[in-house]
This record gives sequence, structure tokens and C-alpha cells, in this order.
Amino acid sequence: MPEQTIDPERRPSTGPDPDGVAKASPRKVLVAAGAGHFVEWFDLGIYGTLSTIIAANFFADGDETAALLSTFAVFAAGFVVRPLGGLFFGPLADRIGRKRVLAIIVLVTSLTTFGMGVLPTYATIGAAAPLLLVALRLIQGFAAGGETSSAVSMLFEYAPRNRRGYYTSWSAAIGFLAFVVGSGLALALTAGLGDATMSSWGWRVPFLLALPLGMTGLYLRLKMEDTPEFRAMKESGDISDSPTRETFRTARVAMLVLAGIMVIKGVGHWMLQTFMVSYLQNTMDFSKVHSFLAATVCLAVVAVLVPFMGLLSDKIGRRPLLIGGTAGMLVLAWPALQLMALHNTAFAILGMVLLGLPLAAYDGAINAVMAELFPPRIRSGAIAIPYNMSVTLFGGTAPYVATWLIGATGNDFSPAFYLMLAAAVTLITVLRWVKETSGPKADITVEG
Repeated sequence: MPEQTIDPERRPSTGPDPDGVAKASPRKVLVAAGAGHFVEWFDLGIYGTLSTIIAANFFADGDETAALLSTFAVFAAGFVVRPLGGLFFGPLADRIGRKRVLAIIVLVTSLTTFGMGVLPTYATIGAAAPLLLVALRLIQGFAAGGETSSAVSMLFEYAPRNRRGYYTSWSAAIGFLAFVVGSGLALALTAGLGDATMSSWGWRVPFLLALPLGMTGLYLRLKMEDTPEFRAMKESGDISDSPTRETFRTARVAMLVLAGIMVIKGVGHWMLQTFMVSYLQNTMDFSKVHSFLAATVCLAVVAVLVPFMGLLSDKIGRRPLLIGGTAGMLVLAWPALQLMALHNTAFAILGMVLLGLPLAAYDGAINAVMAELFPPRIRSGAIAIPYNMSVTLFGGTAPYVATWLIGATGNDFSPAFYLMLAAAVTLITVLRWVKETSGPKADITVEG
């Protein structure tokens, strides 16, 4: 690949230097953007957390594995349209601003998630139930296509220069926190209501909560000001007339590299956040309560660790964190699943945490890397397009592939090989093509 570098010190003027922004401003934006991001990922994650129950309610009685595969196929359907959503919302955020796009996204996502909570089940309306579920997942997935790129751009452009890794890492940490709350809520409801009531109607509660949560996120996002960089571009008339065309003309190589380093994010995140609960229940024979407990503890640990890893990336660089995270997944994936096979809740939690540790290291650096790859004129769109392509191909299909692998091979540990393969792809990409992106002197950032 040819070399593509951009020197941050030679970027066009973007108004007030990030270090000159009022000290409270990045923190206020972190709260406002983070609240909306929490709502977004709570909405997206609760479907996967409750996948076993959804399978029983929205598909015909029969083979449990077939029903679960159908549920994960619907989960993947939401990802199919994410590249289209990224292609629409990403460049739109470069034209009309990060704030407006983030407000639209949280509104659409919360309404569709609420809609899932009021859907009639298969027992009530037959085959129309899964069809309506697919339709809502498609709308939800389209909106999600612009969330991460816009939120990361917002946080990056408000952050002090020497804290960009830390501030942008909160996007990932808040995403994990949303899954913690979703998994914890599922745990509390299951423990309080019992399996039968949870399967009958209790599963609807987290979906119904999406509406009040979404309205809160919408309010906070509308109260934000857009970023200093975007406002300065708007005042100077430096907004791109066609961000999509400019992105493909000037940033093709960087987008290809970003797609490569996203592979482990897609597979690792959605295996941990979505597949592992059903894996513990259906393959390792844990109860629903113990499965939700393991997931909740693991995701809480990751959510706490990610900002520290982001801070570390500001001190030692992004590249060591990316390398350490992907290499760690290569080493730990197999032992983690072996621990779960001991059929002890404490060991299952330990196995989940072993999977979460390398992802925490990776997530501490990756959001800043995404933003540092591209100049502000095209940043949101240039992130959204490869990010969503990679997450769709490897993340949305991860629960389905992992479930299929177990059935096809008869090997309960086969999902570990899929994790290791994804980690290897990302590790090779980082070692071969990614240079250091952090620091005022760093080139951004694709090495030929």
C-alpha cells in the first residue's frame, strides 16, 4: 500500500485550540454525549442479552438451536444495513454537525427498541412476529450506523490534545456500561420474577425502558453545542460540499486499514456482549441467573478498565495498546473457554474476564486512532464507512458463526478459534500498516 500521512500540526485552523477550550467544556460534552451513547448501546445490546428468551417467543416451537440461530440471524440483519446507515449519517455529520446527527440517531433507536417491547409474539400472530422483529432491527441498525463515528468525533474534537485517548475511550467504556446495566437488569428481573415469568412478559421491561431513556438522551444531546472544530469550519466556509466523494478520493488507504483493525472489535465485542450469555446457558449448561451474573461482572470490569487504558494510550502511545490487546486475545481465548467448561460460576466469571482484558486494552486506544486517521472535514464519514463494513461482516455475524461452529464441529471450544483468527487479522494489520498516531508530532498514520 502507498503511504498516506497527515501531519496534525499542519491541519487547517479549527478555531480555538482544544487545549484552550474552557476546562469544564470537555467534561460537559462527555456527560451529554455519553448519556446518549449509553442509551444507544443499551438499546442495541438488550436484544443480544435476552436472545435465548427472544428465540422462545418469536420463533416456532421445535429445535432450540434452530430457534437460537434464527434469533442471531435477525440480530445480524440489523447489521446488514449499518453500512448504509454509516454512509448516510457519517457524511451527514460532516455537513450539518455531530450534534444534530447524534440527536436523530438516539431518537430513532429508542423508538424502535420500544417497539420491540410491545411486539406480539409468535404464539399470538404467527410468522408476522419475526417479520416485524426484523423490520424494527433493520431500522435500528440503520440508525446505529452513524452513532460511533459521530460520538467519537464529538469527544475527540472537544478533548484536550494530550487527553484524546482518555476522552474518546469513554465512548467504549460507556458502551460496556450500557451492557452491564442491561445484563444486570436481566439478572435482577430473572432472579426476582423467576424463569417462567421472565420468559412470559418480564423480558419486555428492558425494551420498554428504552423510551424514557431515549428521551433523556435526546434532551441532553440537543443541549450540547457542536464541536469547536466543526463550528470553526462552518464559520470559515470550510465544510466539504461532498464529504463522501472527498473521503473516497483522499482517504481510501486509511479506510482500508481501519477496516482491518476493526475486525477484532467486531468479533470480540459481539462475542463477549451477545454470544457468551447464550453460550454459558446452552453449551455449558449454566442457569440464566449465573450466565447473566458472569456477563455482568465481566462487562463491569471492562467498563472500569477502558478509561485507564485510554489514559495509558495518551502516555505510551496507541500502537502498544492495539498490539497488546490483539496479542492478548490470541493467547487467552482458548484458556478462557476451558475455564468456563469447569462448570463453576467463579471460573466462568474468570474466563469471561480473561476475554475482556485484551478488549479493554484495545478499546483504550482504538477510538482515538480512528479519529486521528482523518482530518475534521471528512472525519465522521471516513470513520463510519469502514467501521460499519467491518463490524457488519465480522461483528453482526459473530454470534451466528460461533453458534454454527459448535453445531458443525461438535467442539464446544470452536468459538475460541474464531476469536483467535479475528485477533490475528487485526494484529497483522497493526504491525504492517499502522504507525503511531498519538502526540503532537505523530504522523496520521498509514504506513506503506
